[in-house]
Parts: sequence; C-alpha cells; structure tokens
Amino acid sequence: MGYAGAMDRTIIRYKSFLDRGKTERECVSEIVRLAEEKGYRDIESLDSVKAGDKVYYIQYGKSIALFNIGSNPIENGMNILGGHIDSPRLDVKMKPLYEQDGIVYLDTHYYGGIKKYQWVTLPLAIHGVVIRKDGTAVTITVGEDEDDTSFTIADLLPHMAQEQMKAGAGEFIPAESLDLIIGLCDGEKEEEKDAGKKNILAILKDRYSIEEDDFLSAELEIVPAGRARTLGFDSSMVLAYGQDDRICSFTSLDAMLEIDSAKRTGCCLIVDKEEIGSAGATGMDSLFMENAASEVLSRMDGYSELNLKRCLRRSYMLSSDVTAAFDPMHSSLFDKRNCAFLNKGVVFNKYTGSRGKSQASDANAEFIALLRREMERNGVLFQMGEMSKVDVGGGGTIAKFAARYNMQVIDCGVAVMSMHSPWEITSVKDVLNAKACYKAFLMIE
Repeated sequence: MGYAGAMDRTIIRYKSFLDRGKTERECVSEIVRLAEEKGYRDIESLDSVKAGDKVYYIQYGKSIALFNIGSNPIENGMNILGGHIDSPRLDVKMKPLYEQDGIVYLDTHYYGGIKKYQWVTLPLAIHGVVIRKDGTAVTITVGEDEDDTSFTIADLLPHMAQEQMKAGAGEFIPAESLDLIIGLCDGEKEEEKDAGKKNILAILKDRYSIEEDDFLSAELEIVPAGRARTLGFDSSMVLAYGQDDRICSFTSLDAMLEIDSAKRTGCCLIVDKEEIGSAGATGMDSLFMENAASEVLSRMDGYSELNLKRCLRRSYMLSSDVTAAFDPMHSSLFDKRNCAFLNKGVVFNKYTGSRGKSQASDANAEFIALLRREMERNGVLFQMGEMSKVDVGGGGTIAKFAARYNMQVIDCGVAVMSMHSPWEITSVKDVLNAKACYKAFLMIE
C-alpha cells in the first residue's frame, strides 16, 4: 500500500484515539486495550519480568507507563517517551446543579489555560465518571452522537452586548458565567420551586441511578462535542479537540507498540495534570515514574535504591509535548528564524519556560547532537524551534520533572496552531514524522 496507505492508517488510528479518549480515564482505557492487543500485560499480575516482556503500570486510572524490557541490563538506562493526556476543558463543580429563572445549569470550573470566550455557544458534551457511596462507578458520555442531546453555554446577542464588548478579551466572559445549560422548567410548573431541577434529577436517577449528592464524588468533564476531522481540500491537516498533548501521547504509543525488541528498555510514560503544573498523584511532579520503574526492577531481581537511581540517571527521555506553530495571521509574535512551522516535521525544543528560560529544562548540546544523528540516519524530518519571541510568552512541560533524576531530556513534539482552543490544528505530515522520530529514538542503543 506504500507511504500513502501507511499515512491513511496512522491518521485513521489517530483520529479514533482522539474520539475515544476525550478524558484521561478514557485515554488510559484505550491505551490498555491497544497495548494488550500487542501482548502487554499488567505488571501487578506478574511476579517476575525478563528481557522481551511487555508490561504496563497504571496510576489511579489516569496515568500509565508501558515498558518493553530490553536485552541490556535495565540499570544501564531506558529510552523514555513522556507525554500527557489531560487537555484544557471545563470541570463540573462538586455542587453544580441549580435552576435560575426557569433554566437548569451545571456550575463549572475551567481547567488549564483557556480563552473563556471560545467556549460559549459551542455544542458541548459531558464525559466522566460518578462514584456512588457504595464504591460502584457510573460512566457517563452524553452529547457526542449527532442524534443524541447536546449542551451549551449561552452568550449575549450582539445587539445587547455594547457594554460587554468594551471589556478586554480576558474579562468579558467571567469564569463564573461558564455554566452549562442542561434543561428548562416546564412552563406549566413554573410556580413550583426548582421544578426544572427536580425534573433533571429524575432523569439522572432513571438513566444513571445517581442522586444529587453523587456529584460530590464525580469527575465530569465538559468538552467540545464532535469527532476529529481532516482539514483542508488537500486533507493535509487534522482539526480536533485535545491534540495538546494527545497527539504526542498517541504517536509515542503507536511507535512503542510497533517495537518488537530492543537492546535498551523502552518506556512510554503517559501522565495527567500537565496543564495545571503536573501536580497531584497522577501528575509528573509525583513519584509515579520512580514507582513504575521500581515495580519493574523489583520483578527483575535488580531492585535497590542505587540501581533505581542508576537506571533513571542513565536514561534518555523525549518529553513528548507540543509547541506553538507559526501563525501568519499573528506573525509579529514569532521569531521566524527560530520558531516551528506546520508541515516541517517533528520539533525539538532545546528549552521551554518563559522570559529568561524560567522553569525550563535546557537540554545538553551532546544529547541534541546524538538525536540529530539518529533523526538523519532514519530519514526523520525534524526542526528546532521555540514557542515565541523572547518575553512574548512561554510555557512549561514535564521535562523539568524528569531532569531532576539527572537523565538527558529534551522536549520533542508536534507544532500546533490554535493551541488550547476547543479545536486545534496540526499537520498530517508532522504526525507521521513524530511517530517516526519516537520509533527511531526507542531503538537507540
């Protein structure tokens, strides 16, 4: 079928991954399904692990590490790909359900860096899980199918928005007004207090067997409704929600699953909470990577604190995360000599951070030289870039959390246009080269 066929298959799988994984839990479930098809097993079901084994380790259903055990001693280091699967969105609050003047709402709290005005008047879906007091779980996905009901956030009509439009873009949609419309009060019952809310609660009880207080132990995420699409007459791009950073997580995973055997142990680390600083038990600023590696070492008769430290210190890592693509409509914000472009290959960011490289992990030149050789040897199209002009903006990744183990690490991912918007844009060619890059990296000896 050739290059075009491989491209089609990869992009079909990529779009399917985005559609199946709009939350962290959904992504991990899909990753487990795909990994088990390739022979990966849950490490907690095994007493021992040896060269050639393929295992995974899950943290609270929202982060996962996959290991392809190499023939070299693992304390000699691993080749690690590290992406994240959380994306900017709206989260449902703990006490969210209320009725206001005949309209029933869910109260929300935005997650990650968003432009709040982009989230109004869109068709939106609810994805997530509700855990009842008895510990049973109810999975909820509603609003995705075209024939299914949908949800939205209202906005003022232009005729009445004169005062609103005088405010700055960051203020004219207050965060507390980003509440989801989920129902109406029956006009014949408008005299009855909270009649609309009671009706919605009855529907939730009938459909999902949940009560109002079950929202206290729920993780419900509001995301754009709709499927990932190709973009352009030439189908050269992908338009989808959540490509930051599921594009790098998918290509890392896809590359990992195609590796049968290698000398160095390969690790695909896919984590949560990057968009809010990597905090929490499922974020990279936790002991997740260390604990996952310890579980492997302990099953290879090689665990000791020293061996763990040697393993991590001698590892190489690509922090598989996206960067901003040059936008001709806003060219004054970019340094064209040093920024990333759509359709020019995977991007290596020597440093991220902001202003004077604050919070950056600045990669060593020797490591970059090694990667350049491997990319050129494997015919991978790549570019070097940074996000914007100095002092215009910036951002952090998980690289700095890996670097504290003294391993060699660099940010390496796909250029994204309209990053952090409900619908982001990427290049098909860049998806393919990211996967090729990650595959070549995993084979470094």
